[in-house]
Amino acid sequence: MSGELRVLGACPLDCPDTCSWVVTVEDGEAVKLRGNPDQPYTRGALCVKVNRYLEQTRAPDRILHPLRRTGPKGSGRFERITWEEAFDEIATRLRAVIDEHGGEAIWPYLGTGSLGYLQGCEGIAGRRFWNVLGASKHWLNICASAGGTGLTLTNGTPAGMDPEQLAQSKLILLWGTNTLTSGHHLWKFIQDARADGAHVVAIDPIRTRTADQADRHLAIRPGTDAVLALALLNVVLAEGAQDEEFLAEHTRGWESFREEILAHPVERAAEITGIAAEDIRELGLRVAHTRPTAIRATMGVQRHAGGGTALRTIGAIPGVTGDWRHPGGGIAYSTSGHVHLEINTRDDLLAGSVRKLPMTRLASELDSVKCLWVYGANPVGSSPDSGRIRRGLAREDLFTVVMEHFPTDTADYADIVLPATMQTEHMDLHAGYGHLYLLWNEPAVAPPGECLSTTETFRRLAAHMGLSEPSLYDSDLELAEQLLSSGHPSLDGVTLDRLRKEGWVRMNYPQPFTPFADGFPTASGKLRFPPRGKAYVEPHSLRAGDHPLTLITPAAHTFLNTTFGNNPELRRRAKDPVVLVNPADAEARGLTDGQRVRVHNAGGEFLADVEVSDRVARGVVASPKGRWPKHSPGGANANTVVAERDADMGRGPAFHDNRVEISPFPERRAGS
Repeated sequence: MSGELRVLGACPLDCPDTCSWVVTVEDGEAVKLRGNPDQPYTRGALCVKVNRYLEQTRAPDRILHPLRRTGPKGSGRFERITWEEAFDEIATRLRAVIDEHGGEAIWPYLGTGSLGYLQGCEGIAGRRFWNVLGASKHWLNICASAGGTGLTLTNGTPAGMDPEQLAQSKLILLWGTNTLTSGHHLWKFIQDARADGAHVVAIDPIRTRTADQADRHLAIRPGTDAVLALALLNVVLAEGAQDEEFLAEHTRGWESFREEILAHPVERAAEITGIAAEDIRELGLRVAHTRPTAIRATMGVQRHAGGGTALRTIGAIPGVTGDWRHPGGGIAYSTSGHVHLEINTRDDLLAGSVRKLPMTRLASELDSVKCLWVYGANPVGSSPDSGRIRRGLAREDLFTVVMEHFPTDTADYADIVLPATMQTEHMDLHAGYGHLYLLWNEPAVAPPGECLSTTETFRRLAAHMGLSEPSLYDSDLELAEQLLSSGHPSLDGVTLDRLRKEGWVRMNYPQPFTPFADGFPTASGKLRFPPRGKAYVEPHSLRAGDHPLTLITPAAHTFLNTTFGNNPELRRRAKDPVVLVNPADAEARGLTDGQRVRVHNAGGEFLADVEVSDRVARGVVASPKGRWPKHSPGGANANTVVAERDADMGRGPAFHDNRVEISPFPERRAGS
């Protein structure tokens, strides 16, 4: 290849924005990456993380060849082997596991390292292969399951308004979402709304970058969001501002829910949420009298014991105010429910029913597993109870295969490591969970070394094992055509040829899009309010316990989950791990700014440097996620103190619902 090419693609990472990008290729090498200026949501910009993506593809620690473990598990010592040797060992071990323990002893552990429908967690990647072998089902419940379940109970779907329509909103509630760090492209639409007079309120336990830019910040006590929602509606009722016509025509359970609202006056909510009563009342008046009001709530708000109920109750607000009637009104959580691709994983290939293993329960379920196959995931760095996960991965009778780009903490425990392609090196189809566009990723360059795409790895392994099922050998283009063949009206006019030519296509939804103005995708066609007594579940962190502080682990500005956790420049910008501590809590413990401390509970501990700050309220501490344990002081990150505890719905995790204590490191011992 010679000369310069512009190749259209898409960011694969776990972010609602799913950007369209353009790769400039010269003489077979990718030399420039930029956001696609023609795509209406990306508008030419990428984030601080993805701006370094090409650098990441060429990183010196990139895994380029198959590897076999030579040292103890966890040591990270490997030798290079051929693909043939890797497939031989894998095939032998898989057959032995199936013969002795059955296919369910295999756990294909797939994470959100890529959100692609071909290569990543959203679609087909390897699932037909695992069905042929009879492996356990993997339940990817780590992200949005609690909130998605709660919103589905209310609206019939977790999908809601088109986030672009925030530009038409007059009141915007950014509820448990740090837009400028986790999906900054939405901010342009918020700015458009503000230019037209909109008022922006950030509801968040932390005064984030986004809260700094909002018109108002309400520092809510973690996990009490449903109580605030009920109190806001209490003000709406006091003002007589409920939309009686919408309630009568499009909702069910209103009278019971009305009683629940009346049972949560502003003063009671102030005691529970930690927000001053006058501030709740002021926002309630705005909600009562401002149309359209938009609520943007993302995944952080539902990662606690009552996360599903919180979204269920927050989702009821536009049902009371009738905001669903108006462009720019409603709630935006995830647009994934508006994506209607044909994800045919061929469950008919299973010989019978198999168990379903939740991603967040790796520590407790691993004892029943004989083969763990990890791809698109780094559970030692990202999953709850990481200390117990390490102990499980150290078992000699557990055969572990990891498909990876870099030597993560999880890869250190593998028996076999397989080199995987990165986004500029393979085909994929994407849909954002923060907009209504489909995007195509065309490979821009050849894979380095011996890296293979996920789809190609499973095709070759199937052939090596002599599997005869024809669908295991479908090409990437055939799989993409199948994905687009659902026949849903939203895909009218969307073809693979068009996607490959244009790079992105908006799905066939009207503009403006008011999805529930005339009804909801429930059995009755109506919004379903929470029953009496079911609109709030108390978070674990408010219950009595030995550890007095509530730890939340928000997204870092320089990492995306643990992706980029090995990038030297982004690690330099992030500095050492910090824990934000309110001045009163720091004084009570004799802690000073910059001091190294232990953050600990019965589950374990991690080390961080104190940042004394009023960005968190008294009783709340925060330490951003995304650090690789091996690059952290003490070799552990915050997930050592996160328990394997389910939320109330969807078995979602409780990353922001943990009680801890903070002590100096090293602690002064008696007599020292």
